[in-house]
Amino acid sequence: MRVTLSDEARRFIALFEDETGATARDCLPHDDRVVILVAAGEMGAAIGPGGAHVQAVEETIGRDVELVEDASTPSAFVESALAPAAVRHVTLSEQGGETIAYVEVPDDDRGVAIGADGTHIETARTLAQRHYDIDDIQLT
Repeated sequence: MRVTLSDEARRFIALFEDETGATARDCLPHDDRVVILVAAGEMGAAIGPGGAHVQAVEETIGRDVELVEDASTPSAFVESALAPAAVRHVTLSEQGGETIAYVEVPDDDRGVAIGADGTHIETARTLAQRHYDIDDIQLT
């Protein structure tokens, strides 16, 4: 699947990669934050010692930076996108030509998975659609 990036997203990716040495696979710029999809296995480099790398990026762009680690399977990707919520199980289902990920999350972590005003789950939905053609994520 091919992801089209805006000029702003490309600039954020270039800055992020220069600052952290980690590979960015995607970027979702928002007014108050930037979500960066980090290549699998490179989250430590992206964060840096004591969070120094990601903090430097935040200071440079003047926005919060949220990191999501890429994964090799759709289920693992959905789980990663919903972190730090504890995901017990992900079931992918085809219904009416759409792919839906049903995610089992403990009641205590539902709020974490959803995020303030639904921002966390919407980010997960957007990334899952862009990278794995998953049309929706539903919490169970």
